[in-house]
This record gives sequence, structure tokens and C-alpha cells, in this order.
Amino acid sequence: MPVKPSDVKMPGTLERSPKKAQRTYAKTLAAAESEYGAGERASRTAYASLKHSFEKVGDHWEAKGHKGPSDPQAAKSGRAARRSDRSTYGGVDAMGQSRDALYRRAQALGIEGRSSMRKDELAQAIARKQKK
Repeated sequence: MPVKPSDVKMPGTLERSPKKAQRTYAKTLAAAESEYGAGERASRTAYASLKHSFEKVGDHWEAKGHKGPSDPQAAKSGRAARRSDRSTYGGVDAMGQSRDALYRRAQALGIEGRSSMRKDELAQAIARKQKK
């Protein structure tokens, strides 16, 4: 029987997101829970799958213009990904956007000091601002 988004307790950001994002998260979470059991690893796996096709924008997720990893950490897999201490960009698609696009988002969010930030710093600042 297929897993439906209504079968899974969705995080708030996903409740405000497109149905496709909800289905992606729900199906991956169900598969990960059957493989690893309920818990943090299953949740991380579901978010990793979601971030492959969607980007966190404000308080919800939107489809990316391309599929693929959103940051250097997401580009890793297996043991390398689990052992890495690299930070992620909180769902911000840093690898799929130009510095100028990230700069414009930072400007719209009112992030100070953005003109002197590198691309990775802009992505981190946007992620921090969206958490608030």
C-alpha cells in the first residue's frame, strides 16, 4: 500500500509546501524507517531526499530548477557523509544558484553585510534567517 502524506506527521515547513514535496518526504521516511527504524537517521534520510529536488524558501519548500545536491555535504554519500563535519546550508540550494541569486535573496531578507559575503556565507546567512 503506497504511503500518503496524510499517513505521516509532517514538519511545519512541509505542511506549507507542495504535495509533491510532502509525498517525497513521506515515501522516503517510510522506506528509511523500515530500513533503519524510526529516529534521527530515518529523518535525515528523508530530508536528504527532499533536498535533492526541493529548496527551503522562507517557511516552506519549493521545487528546484534542477535536481541534485544543494550543498557540498549533500553531494557526499554513505560513510563519507555520516563522518563529515561539514555544515549544511539548511535546505538552501547553494550549488544550484549563482552568488548573485543568493545575494538577491539575502537582500530581500534584509541580511546585513551581504555585499562582502562569499557564496557559501550567503547560503548560511539565508538559512539562519529562515530558521527564525
